[in-house]
Amino acid sequence: MPFRAVFFDLGGVVVGSPLHAIARYERDHGLPAGAINRVVVATAPHGAWSRLERGELHMGEFYPAFEADCAAAGHQVDGRRLMLGVAAATVPHAGMLTAIRRLRASAIKVGAITNNWISEDEGTGAMKPLFDAFIESAVTGVRKPDPRIFELACQALDVAPADAIFLDDIGMNCKAGRTFGFTTIKVTDPEVALAELATLVGLDLRAA
Repeated sequence: MPFRAVFFDLGGVVVGSPLHAIARYERDHGLPAGAINRVVVATAPHGAWSRLERGELHMGEFYPAFEADCAAAGHQVDGRRLMLGVAAATVPHAGMLTAIRRLRASAIKVGAITNNWISEDEGTGAMKPLFDAFIESAVTGVRKPDPRIFELACQALDVAPADAIFLDDIGMNCKAGRTFGFTTIKVTDPEVALAELATLVGLDLRAA
């Protein structure tokens, strides 16, 4: 049976990776590589980062809370400066945008499943018109890898998990997606991921 839908993560897939921006912050401020991500993982699901992505904190509340989480792990972090770097990294990947448009033109439904937050500007929310469904952790109150966010995505596009492909740059999210029933593509190189996606759907997804 051909696939009926493709779900895209945003950061690290459709737009630049926040992980790269975080790694840059660590290098620039003398923090151990991976220190910030370890804080995010270790404090989940009740830490500041998890609460931000569930829409429970606004940015002004997040900064001191996340700085405290980092301080408890022995790291001094400027939350505002860190998140400014993350925001600056979210530049769209032209090849992914072309693929999304070609999928929709061929009657394959396209959705976004993103862990995000409420920001002062529109942020990645400006990309909503590109998708048939836009599932945001900050709106739903559920964040990946919780399978409930995948359930919401499938309901929004009226598809079964077995009929959908899911692209994400985070291994634990891909693993959760596979367990849920998606065919998954872990994105490390966007061009390689697009080639794999094109093979799965049987379409040329490249720009003309």
